Amino acid sequence: MQNIIKRDEYLSRIIDRKENGLIKVITGIRRCGKSFLLFNLFYDYLIESGVKEEQIITIALDDDTFVKYRDPDELSKYIRGKITGSDMYYILIDEVQYAITKDELKNHQCSNWYFKWCRRRLSY
Repeated sequence: MQNIIKRDEYLSRIIDRKENGLIKVITGIRRCGKSFLLFNLFYDYLIESGVKEEQIITIALDDDTFVKYRDPDELSKYIRGKITGSDMYYILIDEVQYAITKDELKNHQCSNWYFKWCRRRLSY
C-alpha cells in the first residue's frame, strides 16, 4: 500500500486559480513532489470534478517517450493536435524548461521564456 501525502494546501492554491487565464508554474526543491501534485493529485481532482480525460493533456518532457516534444514547434503541434473542440483544456507539462530553443539558451533568454512561448504558440 502506497502512502500518499495529500498536499491539500498546494492543491487548493492551484484549484483556486485554475481558470484565471494565467499559466501556473509549480516550483520547489528537487524531489519534493511537484510532479505528483500535478500528474496525480491535480489530475485526479480534474477528473472527479467532471473534466473528461481527453481534455487533460499531460507531457513529461524528462520522459524519453516525449523527447521529440522538447522542440517547441513539435510541442506546439502535439498540443494543438490534441485540442479538438472549444471546451476548456488543461495542459500539464513537467520539466517544461527542456522545451527551449538552442538560440534562447545561447542568448540566456530562459527567464520568462515559457510565457512568451505559450503566448506565441498557443494563443487563439
